[in-house]
Amino acid sequence: MQSGQEYLDLLLIRVCRVHHNLARQSLEKIGLHRGQPPILFALGKQDGMTHSELAAQMEVSPAAISNMVKRMEQAGFVVRRRDAEDERVSRVYKTDAGQAIYSEMEAIAQQVNETTFAGFTEEERIIMRDFLRRIHDNLQRAVARGELK
Repeated sequence: MQSGQEYLDLLLIRVCRVHHNLARQSLEKIGLHRGQPPILFALGKQDGMTHSELAAQMEVSPAAISNMVKRMEQAGFVVRRRDAEDERVSRVYKTDAGQAIYSEMEAIAQQVNETTFAGFTEEERIIMRDFLRRIHDNLQRAVARGELK
């Protein structure tokens, strides 16, 4: 492995950890815990998603989604309802409390985003977004092919 490549890998890991810690600390102050913000973001884009749709979007197992949704339902942020056309399917909706916390979460996400990319130009942000999408796609393809041991 080239030392430059190793440095990039380690730096990416460090950046992700610090970013995650900042976001986690901020979100825990409003009562959200690991796994809950991505579900709320997904429901913010499309309320009434199924467990399978949430799992696919978040790249986790449906069982993991079931556990997270159950905890969020107990906290009063979401409610599960049977699909009107197929009663075997359960859909997840934000409650009023979920919508309120979603609004707070969006404000925190904006603050974290501003902190993360302070000093970057819009052009640099666009380039960064492209690089991160390409990294994500590379890793997804490797996972799908089972390339790494």
